[in-house]
Amino acid sequence: MRAVVMAGGEGTRLRPLTSNQPKPMVSLCGKPCMEYIVELLTKHGFDETVVTLMFLPKVIRDYFGDGSALGASMQYSVEQSPAGTAGSVKLAEDYLRDDTFIVISGDALTDFDLSEIVAFHKQRGAMVTIALKRVENPLEFGVVVINEEGRIERFLEKPTWGQVFSDTVNTGIYVLEPEVFDHIPADVSFDFSQDLFPKLFEMGAPLYGYVAEGYWQDIGSLPQYLTANCDLLDGKVQASIPGIELKHRIFVGESINLDSIENISGPAYIGNYAKIAETASIGKYTVLGNNVVVKDHAETRHCVIGSNTYIGASAKVLGTILGKNCDVKAGATLSEGVAVGDESVIGEQAYIAPDVKIYPFKSVESGAQINSSIIWESRGSSQLFGKDGIVGLINVDITAELALRVAMAYGTVLKKGERVTTSRDAHPASRVIKRALICGLSSTGVVVRDLRVASSAINRFEVKNGSSQGGLHVRISSWDPEMIQIQVFEPPGVNLGEKRQKDIEKYYGRQDFRRAFYSEFGELEFPDRAMETYVRGLLNSWDGERIRSRAYRLVIDYSYSPASLTLPNILGDLGAEVLSMRAFNDQRHASLAADELGANIQEVQRLVRTMEADMGIIIGPGAERVYIVDERGQEVPLEKALLLYVKLVAQHAAKGEKIVLPLTVTRLAERLAGEFGVEVQRTKVSVPALAQASTEHGVVFAGTLGGGYIFPEFLPAFDAVMSLGKLLELLAPQAGPLSEQVAQIPASTLVHKTVACPWSLKGTVMRTATEHVQRDLAGDGEISLVDGIQLRRDGGWVQLLPDADEPVFHVYAEGADHADSERLAEGFLEVVRGVIRDNIE
Repeated sequence: MRAVVMAGGEGTRLRPLTSNQPKPMVSLCGKPCMEYIVELLTKHGFDETVVTLMFLPKVIRDYFGDGSALGASMQYSVEQSPAGTAGSVKLAEDYLRDDTFIVISGDALTDFDLSEIVAFHKQRGAMVTIALKRVENPLEFGVVVINEEGRIERFLEKPTWGQVFSDTVNTGIYVLEPEVFDHIPADVSFDFSQDLFPKLFEMGAPLYGYVAEGYWQDIGSLPQYLTANCDLLDGKVQASIPGIELKHRIFVGESINLDSIENISGPAYIGNYAKIAETASIGKYTVLGNNVVVKDHAETRHCVIGSNTYIGASAKVLGTILGKNCDVKAGATLSEGVAVGDESVIGEQAYIAPDVKIYPFKSVESGAQINSSIIWESRGSSQLFGKDGIVGLINVDITAELALRVAMAYGTVLKKGERVTTSRDAHPASRVIKRALICGLSSTGVVVRDLRVASSAINRFEVKNGSSQGGLHVRISSWDPEMIQIQVFEPPGVNLGEKRQKDIEKYYGRQDFRRAFYSEFGELEFPDRAMETYVRGLLNSWDGERIRSRAYRLVIDYSYSPASLTLPNILGDLGAEVLSMRAFNDQRHASLAADELGANIQEVQRLVRTMEADMGIIIGPGAERVYIVDERGQEVPLEKALLLYVKLVAQHAAKGEKIVLPLTVTRLAERLAGEFGVEVQRTKVSVPALAQASTEHGVVFAGTLGGGYIFPEFLPAFDAVMSLGKLLELLAPQAGPLSEQVAQIPASTLVHKTVACPWSLKGTVMRTATEHVQRDLAGDGEISLVDGIQLRRDGGWVQLLPDADEPVFHVYAEGADHADSERLAEGFLEVVRGVIRDNIE
């Protein structure tokens, strides 16, 4: 007799264990599940086997080959498209037409006496015999009702409790006569239990069920998979576990490195070449694959750990399934019900909450608390907040569920009854996320003031003028339309500080949220005068008469931003003649890629020349940044634009007032501002640091090279509307057109280089560079470690800055000329390259 092993299933309920391997290949105590089935078949004389394959067929073929290693002769039949259980067997009809054959699943564990089932089949003269098993909970299986002789009287697929008339279920093991092929159509999906058996039953064909004794366990879910491993260790299955059996049913493979067996509690399975430290604790029902390393004081219990996985010192793996080639760092804790896919990394001191699934090739950062599954995202982070707030892929990293929990954590930090202003851009994804934020805040007793669609500047202004104790703004990323940002503000309208961020992350990680009583839910308000208040604040911050005196002619590209809701009327009141473009909100244009920005700038340049306008302005999608075109239709470079603002602000500032700039801006700023007795103060290279520094006493302006400018007396944040109005005011009394003002700004010799560096080597690079500077380069120079490493000497400076979001280092340098700048930059570049070279080679 011949056998068919069905091994085409994907095993979706077993993911992430089956994300990159077929379900029959999941390991049970050191062997693939299907290997136990093949051994059972050969034990009962089924030494000729055809295996039906579909999902990742090469994995199974490469492992079993022709079957000779197991004393069998194996052939393979691959489904090119889903054919159903009966249809897949139909594909092997030519091989099976000669005699009675048995069909068995390759993804279940059993020790049934197959010979007895075949004998029963022949004795009854059956066309089909189904092996049945009595189970406590038949709801997940197909129930089969038989009479006293074993003839099938009824089928019921996955019944409810009200439909359960028997506890005998279909195990997926069938003995069949070749004539069943006459009733299986070709080239269509056709199933045994749903199609073939009901059809034969209606025909009155001899269908029988045999209630088998022995062990049978479907491995359809992660708990069932763990149960199967435990049952093998307990000896509930008559099957051969690889290795040598020691006392207390401890099975060990070849060349095991054990300092002591006393730290292993049976039953347990230890695969070939495993290394277990003497102080490690290997608890009951631990299954370790080949080459697993368990370090000092680590603890495992009731878990399955795949081959080539590393368990760091003091880590805890309890009730967990770990895939192959994983790296669990020191002190990490993996809780009951956790499943981790192949080649994943769990960082030091990370905590994975019960029942979390982490799919293959993912990373969890050190110290992270992971309470929800990581499926599509690349890594689980220990931090919610990045340099731009909470940022991630839409509906992948940033979901409505995450937004709800973030808002509940934020609301927990605030007091009941405090107010938070919410706003968003026009994109529907932003609407979904904002609504989830509103729900989360309200559930903690926080009052929400919803501005609907508005710029972040209006939200910040609400926080600054005392209308709210905090703000949340949701928008599509300005550089990637698939990314979304949640920005969080605190008084006086700046990004949330690190202390509050840590508080939110603490509550978020613990899922320890305040719950409002039924009478304390936060109200939802829709302030109708917020925009009017904002506009009034803008007009009070500008010298309107000075702007009107110039009678500007402008071309403005609004980039579909919320600035189009306020600026047109303001400019009309200021006497400006304006040609507007893209002056409405459009959800399809919530971000602006570099090529789109370039095309828009070119269009503005053309219109400026055609209209003979005084200037053109391109406003970024978030209404935060501005890009300038002069009256000749030439784009003003971002560095020159920033220095122009510095010069104009310094001209109108009082002596002793300050301008704040990042460390990486050219030192020409000091020369331009110093002519008017204005000090330039340097800050870290981040927008939050710049905004925070702008709130200090005496600061009148802050800016970056990206077109973002801050006038803190009005608002300590980027605001394109404020930036444009202030530029018009400052230029009004100047003689000559804009191009002449720009031409008076000297050219800098600043150079900017980047060099790729693996994440794992960033710390080494910083240490090596610091030692290098202190030992070899300092001399009579000056070293600053405010942000990265900066060396100043001989009238020049060079800075090494690690990128917070990418595996990259930035090097900025400014010397006497470009050649000198290049030389300065090359010194730090070589340090980075040297560290990478030494550690990779």
